Amino acid sequence: MSEIDKRNRLSEEPFAYQITKKGTVVIDYEGKQIKIVKDREAERLIVRIKEVEDNQTAVQLLLAKITGNFKRGNEKLGKNKRK
Repeated sequence: MSEIDKRNRLSEEPFAYQITKKGTVVIDYEGKQIKIVKDREAERLIVRIKEVEDNQTAVQLLLAKITGNFKRGNEKLGKNKRK
């Protein structure tokens, strides 16, 4: 894991997840909802989380990979929107 997370950000646990009754997975980053995973992809993610749930860094890595590169380009559009 150290080679993947060189800046040691995943140890801070920025990601959180919640599994709903319908079987979807809601993923948050620093308290903000960023992705909802549904259907087969959610089933696979739940199985993978259950496999590594004792290793919090591995869970964080799974959540980071499933969300992708979401913090590139559009995260400031709401604040700097001009009329």
